Amino acid sequence: MTGGSSSRRRRAEQRSSAAGPEQRSSPREAASNMGAGPALAALLLAGSVLSATLLAPGRRTEPDIDEKRNVELKMDQALLLIHNELLGASLTVYWKSEYCYQCTFQPLANVSHRGKPAKPSVAAVPVSTQHGSILQVNSTWGETAACRLEYKFGEFGNYSLLVQHASTGTSEIACDLVVNENPVNSNLPVSIAFLVGLALIIAISFLRLLLRTKLGRTICKEEPFVFSSCLCLDDFSNWISKTITSRETDRLINSELGSPSRTDPLSGDCQPEARRTSASPYRLRCVDTFRGIALILMVFVNYGGGKYWYFKHSSWNGLTVADLVFPWFVFIMGSSIFLSMTSILQRGCSKFRLLGKIAWRSFLLICIGIIIVNPNYCLGPLSWDKLRIPGVLQRLGVTYFVVAVLELLFSKPVPDSCSLERSCFSLRDVTSSWPQWLILLTLESIWLALTLFLPVPGCPTGYLGPGGIGDLGKYPHCTGGAAGYIDRLLLGDSHLYQHPSSTVLYHTEVAYDPEGILGTINSIVMAFLGVQAGKILLYYKDQTKAILMRFAAWCCILGLISLALTKVSADEGFIPINKNLWSLSYVSTLSCFAFFMLLVLYPAVDVKGLWTGAPFFYPGMNSILVYVGHEVFEDYFPFRWKLEDDQSHKEHLIQNIVATALWVLISYVLYKKKMFWKI
Repeated sequence: MTGGSSSRRRRAEQRSSAAGPEQRSSPREAASNMGAGPALAALLLAGSVLSATLLAPGRRTEPDIDEKRNVELKMDQALLLIHNELLGASLTVYWKSEYCYQCTFQPLANVSHRGKPAKPSVAAVPVSTQHGSILQVNSTWGETAACRLEYKFGEFGNYSLLVQHASTGTSEIACDLVVNENPVNSNLPVSIAFLVGLALIIAISFLRLLLRTKLGRTICKEEPFVFSSCLCLDDFSNWISKTITSRETDRLINSELGSPSRTDPLSGDCQPEARRTSASPYRLRCVDTFRGIALILMVFVNYGGGKYWYFKHSSWNGLTVADLVFPWFVFIMGSSIFLSMTSILQRGCSKFRLLGKIAWRSFLLICIGIIIVNPNYCLGPLSWDKLRIPGVLQRLGVTYFVVAVLELLFSKPVPDSCSLERSCFSLRDVTSSWPQWLILLTLESIWLALTLFLPVPGCPTGYLGPGGIGDLGKYPHCTGGAAGYIDRLLLGDSHLYQHPSSTVLYHTEVAYDPEGILGTINSIVMAFLGVQAGKILLYYKDQTKAILMRFAAWCCILGLISLALTKVSADEGFIPINKNLWSLSYVSTLSCFAFFMLLVLYPAVDVKGLWTGAPFFYPGMNSILVYVGHEVFEDYFPFRWKLEDDQSHKEHLIQNIVATALWVLISYVLYKKKMFWKI
């Protein structure tokens, strides 16, 4: 909320201190009966979020002290007025973010007092509001810091830092921070959107449940107005149920990247008569739903996520919402590889022919990533001199090729289901893949050896930091340690991503690519963990309890690995969670989350039919088209338009929600027309 001007100045809670900074497919009947309510709620979610954000306040418009000081505030900034009341002394104020680990202080302002004693010198500067700030004031009167403050500023707030004598006749300096104007609540649009959407989902789900009870049917029959509403809702729900339980779609098998067709792309030359009678492909909706969730989140954060910091990638260590989506996509790609390849081999396709199609698909993914979806276009016309070689689709292509080839070389027939008692203690889904596990462990050993022991010129061995001003500025050119060094050595600076997320807080000075060579090893590991999830789904397809037990076990095992590697700390662990490095703890943590998602989605979507997966199911079926399309048309209307106030989180949030919802709508229309982009 926008706060008005206040004549009263209240002291901040933070005072000066001496402390230093530091399987089955769900039955069609179940989906038809139960799926429409949640699906209808999900389809209305985008509209409810949009209407909610329109109610939220944006940036204040009335004139205030910002204009008087000629400081134009941007999003995630506040105005700080530094008052120097020390006659004849010069002040230097330094700043750093609490989120910046072991960073050096950066100069914020210099304020000299050369006027009258009754009139202090004042300097106006913008300060960041994304995280807590640490301010240090140095005076020409002493060699040590005069005072140090820790404070969390609010967006578009107005603050004063008063530097004065602690008492008359003493040289002791006191620093007080006071609030001149209250900040706006920049998180209000997101909060309102979430609450209104959640309320609609609960209301519609409750109404659907009520209509299925005896009391609900009685009310519908006795009250004419209620009856007409019930009839309309029931007809609409039946139409949705019929749409999303298409018999044709249920025939489709899982494809590696969500591009299904009447004949799987990998098995285009296989003859239908070669199919074995025992092969009965079925589609797991939870796989497409999970892929769609990851993809829609990816589209939303790529479009800006309302310009909120938690919808952007973490500057270095730690996790934000944006850091979840890509590894989840890699994970579910691994699951789809196994499910699809097993079905194709059961049809009688030769491994040699399948290998050629795997290689061709990988090649196409890499080419699309380099030629079409290349962020270095922003540096000017694309040329070899500035061509970014790594990338999201490039990593997907390499990861897909390695994992698919491993599964092809060591593929075995899916064993018959054993008894429920034996299956609860069976490890056949793991032991059947021992050659692949051996190779994956070897690759992970290579990653650990290179990361922790490769000598990097001018950098400490095993360095995992961001460089720049991190680590007290000792290693400014060591961003990423061995990972960055290998990329710069083999690919060259100009062929890497030029604006890594670490530049925001850590002021890194070298190019660094989060999709570099060394991190691809761990993306292969994550995809193979997805393969493991696919094997669980297929090996125990008649035993829901066995599937859920294994998902829960993998979730716990990977979670414990993450706890051991990170010491339950963002920065102090052996191997911190880091998306830029695709560290081992990052893979184990996100895989833990992925198994938990399947633990929830599989019984809800495929077993009980409580949710059809809509609207995420539709983009999950056409993921390559949605991903490439949203990258290519990002700057075109109606996905982007000129904002009235481009420094308003509210307007950016509305724009990004609309753009994301449009891709859901596009994927739905293509789904209805049975149009899927396959490569």
